[in-house]
Amino acid sequence: MKIVVLDGYTLNPGDIDWNGFKKLGELVCYDRTTTKKEETAKIIDRIADADAVITNKTPITREILDSKPKVKYIGVLATGYNVVDVDAAREKGVVVTNIPTYGTTAVAQFVFAHLLEFCHHVAHHAETVKNGRWAKSEDFCYWDYPLIELAGKTMGIIGFGRIGQTVAGIAVAFGMKVLAYDEYVDKSRETDSIKYASLDDALAKSDVISLHVPLFDSTRGLINKSTIARMKDGVIIINTSRGPLVVEEDMVEALESGKVAGFGSDVVEVEPIAPDNKLPRTRNCHITPHIAWAPKEARIRLMNIAVDNLAAFAKGSPVNVVNK
Repeated sequence: MKIVVLDGYTLNPGDIDWNGFKKLGELVCYDRTTTKKEETAKIIDRIADADAVITNKTPITREILDSKPKVKYIGVLATGYNVVDVDAAREKGVVVTNIPTYGTTAVAQFVFAHLLEFCHHVAHHAETVKNGRWAKSEDFCYWDYPLIELAGKTMGIIGFGRIGQTVAGIAVAFGMKVLAYDEYVDKSRETDSIKYASLDDALAKSDVISLHVPLFDSTRGLINKSTIARMKDGVIIINTSRGPLVVEEDMVEALESGKVAGFGSDVVEVEPIAPDNKLPRTRNCHITPHIAWAPKEARIRLMNIAVDNLAAFAKGSPVNVVNK
C-alpha cells in the first residue's frame, strides 16, 4: 500500500515520527502541498499512484477524486473533515476517516487560556513590570483593565460534545454555572451547576460563551449581528472550533461598540489569516494562530489514532468513518 501525506508539517514538525505509517506501507510525506484551488494539479500529481491519502487542510475535491480512481482511503488529520468532498468520496467507494477525540483536553485547556487572559491581562501587566512601570509606581499595585472573577458567572457552552463537556467541568471548578446547548440532550449529564438550555437562553443568560459546534451550513455564521444583540452587554466570546461560525465584520462592530467585552479566537474564516483582517487590530480581541490542538501530547494521540484508522481499514474493518 502506498501512503501519501499531503501536509504533514503542522502535525509533525520534527518532534514526533511517522513510524506507524511506515509499518503499514510505502510512505511519501510532504510537509506542505497547497490549499489553493488553482493548484489542484499539484495535488493530483502527488497522489497519482496512492492507495491511501492523508491530509490535514489540503482539500480533496470531486475534481481530484474524478482524476484518481485508485485512491480508496482518505484519512483526515483532524476532527473536522470539510476539506474532503465526502459525497464524492462515498459515490466512488472511497472511505474517509477523521480523528474524533485526540484534542479534547488540549482544546478545553486553551479555552481558559483565552478566558483567563481577559480576566487578568497577565501578558500586558507582566510587560509593564518588565518595562519598569511597577518600580516607578507610587502605589504597591496597579491594573490597566477591569479584573474579573469567574466564580458566580455563567458560561454558555454551544455544542456539548466531548470538548464542551470537558470545558464545563473546568468552568464548574472555577465556581461557574453552565448552560449547555446541544441538538442532542442527555439529561443524565445535568448537575446542580450544569443545565441544558435552548440556544436563545444560552446566548441571552451567559456572561461567557464558548463555541464547540462543527461547521455545517446550519452553524455557519451562528454568531452574527442578530445573535449578538440577544446577548448580555459585556459578554466574552471564545471560539476554538471553526472560524466561519462567527461573522467577522459583525464581531468587529460588536467589539468596537463594547457590546462584546472580549473575543478570543483560535480560528478565523480564512486561514492563514488575511493581512487585511480587522479582528487582530480591534479592541479587546485576541487571535491565536490555530494552536489549541497542538500540544505535543495531543499530536502524538492524533498520530496514533490516524495510524490505527488506516490499519483498521487495511484489515477490512474501518473505524471513525465519516461518509458511510
